Amino acid sequence: MQMHGLVIRNTGSWYTVRTDDGRVVESKIKGNFRLKAIRNTNPVAIGDRVAIEILREGTAFITSIEARRNYIIRRASNLSKQTHILAANIDQAMLVVTVNYPHTTTVFIDRFLATAEAYSIPVSLVLNKLDRYDADDTAYMEALVNLYTTVGYTCLQVCALTGDGIPELRDALVRRITLLSGHSGVGKSTIINRLIPDAHLKTNAISEYHGKGMHTTTFSEMIPLPEGGYLIDTPGIKGFGTIEMEGVEVAHYFPEIFRFSAGCRFHNCTHRNEPDCAVRRALEQHCISESRYKSYLNILEDSESGKYREAY
Repeated sequence: MQMHGLVIRNTGSWYTVRTDDGRVVESKIKGNFRLKAIRNTNPVAIGDRVAIEILREGTAFITSIEARRNYIIRRASNLSKQTHILAANIDQAMLVVTVNYPHTTTVFIDRFLATAEAYSIPVSLVLNKLDRYDADDTAYMEALVNLYTTVGYTCLQVCALTGDGIPELRDALVRRITLLSGHSGVGKSTIINRLIPDAHLKTNAISEYHGKGMHTTTFSEMIPLPEGGYLIDTPGIKGFGTIEMEGVEVAHYFPEIFRFSAGCRFHNCTHRNEPDCAVRRALEQHCISESRYKSYLNILEDSESGKYREAY
């Protein structure tokens, strides 16, 4: 018997599918199906609409995936040429950022934002752990908010531990399918527990020695919101390797760089050494931030060499 449904959970080799008639079926991929997307670590992603073939014992095989409206993807690892799809068919993404405990670099933020731009996925930044910041941390956070708000991104400041800012975040999620992403330890699980009290997700303390988060979420899952919509919870990611970006295209995914690039002498200007480059002129005039320009060059280098450094 064949049915259609939504992939709501992925635990590695098994996918949980909620069928159109409300059943929840544990499903696997047929062997020959996996070969069709060999470059993906996960040929089926959370948020995919799929067809399944129900087996006698009640489990199923996934036989096909419907065309994706969009997806967000990253390079799987430093040494791998494979890709990993974080989620498919989403309305928006929320990148949870912490300026400390652990530190989120602007390069990591910009890589995520550029990838979302490439696939036309709106993104907001959620700056968490306000309660832990000293005066320097707070000043840096305010500078980040000013930078990304100026570029055009919504920035929400929250403290998942105390609940500050959570009502505003909840309002932004209603009746939408939202990917929640970020480093391990930034507080994604605590945020979800605030938004969905009966989710009861496990949380871990930050490693004080390394200043980095420890993995709490080990699989991807779509969690229904009480007000309607879904949150997609994913394991924390260390680095964000960009993929499927070609040289000149990279500037298109930095809105402020793309805007100024219209004034460059050459249509294929890379904004590095070319004469009459409007982007570098805007950089000198502080109309484009040094950190964003550095991130642009960083991704451009990836697109040209095929390399990606896990640290980002």
